[in-house]
Amino acid sequence: MAADGTPAPDHAPAPAGAAALLRRPRLWLLPTVLSGLLSLLLALLYMGGILNPNGALRDLPIGIVDTDQGRPMPGQTTNLGAQLTRAIVADTSGKARWQRLTRAQLQDRLTAGKIFGALVVPADFTASVTALTTSDATARPKLTVLTNPGLGSLGSSLASRIAQQTAQQASLTVGKRLTASPAAADADSTTRLLLADPVTVTTEVGHPIGEHSGLGLTAFYYTLLLVLAGFLGANVINNGVDTALGYADTEIGPWHTRRPTVPISRTQTLLLKMGMTAGISVLTTTLVMVAAIAILGMDASHLPLLWIYSYCANVAVGLGVQAINAAFGGIGQLVSMFVFIVLGLPSSGSTVPLQAVPGFYRFLSVFEPMRQLGGGVRSILFFDARADAGLARAWLMIAVGTAVALLFGLAMTRYYDRRGLHRLTPQPA
Repeated sequence: MAADGTPAPDHAPAPAGAAALLRRPRLWLLPTVLSGLLSLLLALLYMGGILNPNGALRDLPIGIVDTDQGRPMPGQTTNLGAQLTRAIVADTSGKARWQRLTRAQLQDRLTAGKIFGALVVPADFTASVTALTTSDATARPKLTVLTNPGLGSLGSSLASRIAQQTAQQASLTVGKRLTASPAAADADSTTRLLLADPVTVTTEVGHPIGEHSGLGLTAFYYTLLLVLAGFLGANVINNGVDTALGYADTEIGPWHTRRPTVPISRTQTLLLKMGMTAGISVLTTTLVMVAAIAILGMDASHLPLLWIYSYCANVAVGLGVQAINAAFGGIGQLVSMFVFIVLGLPSSGSTVPLQAVPGFYRFLSVFEPMRQLGGGVRSILFFDARADAGLARAWLMIAVGTAVALLFGLAMTRYYDRRGLHRLTPQPA
């Protein structure tokens, strides 16, 4: 009691200092462990998927077309095109999965994004090889390698390299026969050098894409934009709603406010956030397309379909994030980051083909959202929105993902509500 009879003021505790707090081991423990684990996992996941695509490469689908109509060479029962095709398809190295196709099948699979490239044997192959040992030769025999840049620059490059190496090996094999034939016995050294490696290998684009397609990478980056827009938008909505309802504080610089708490169940809160996610995604989807297509000039067709697909993909990701946040609370943003981004990027198959990544990433690609969404975007942008180019699977997985998000999120919040685990208003220490 003070001398004048008024109550003595309470003594406020002395403010803590950073130097003193830094000496508390318990303050360091959780951030250190979590930061270390995150750094380790990120390095392992991201670098593990791209370090050795050649070593991990298995069963890359490549077409081979034999249109050779020439007669068999002396002493042979089939022409060179048939022999070459049979030998390539029988290859058991495992790097490529050669598919014997007709010309019509080849074009269909290139247009559907089913193969990364192809090797074509022309109709005059045997005739042009046979002519080399006579005076009738007018040009070197030719094999054509076709690429499919819509499946990404790396995948198309891998297929092109494999096909070129295969064609080069075929040329050397044919060359051995030519140099060993009686017709080449009296040839001069220059002619014999030509006969030893007689085939010219040319490379052409099998399924062209636009010049503003990022060498086939716009499908990946556009998909990444959709995932990021859904992920970030959902977290902004989550934090904004919690702040508006009085369950979280607002701090902007030195200013701090807290709104009155609105009594609301966890289930109703989730429904509110999901409804706002669906509504705001109309704007974010539109702005993504305006920026990418109208402002930057990205090559795109089927624009109404692309908008509808982009909106549904955006909403599916956003609802998934809201469900995870509702189920896991404070660590929900970290969990959803791993589900939609950390595990999704290396298993998307957009930058490095799934045939060139370790088996763990191929397993993730079965259900990871970015892989499913990317297939649909690629189909719309590069493959005329064909259902069998990945669009049908993408629509199915969007529907499944949306249903799972709704069921999981509402099941968890209703469980918490029934148990009486209500959200509490934050109180100062």
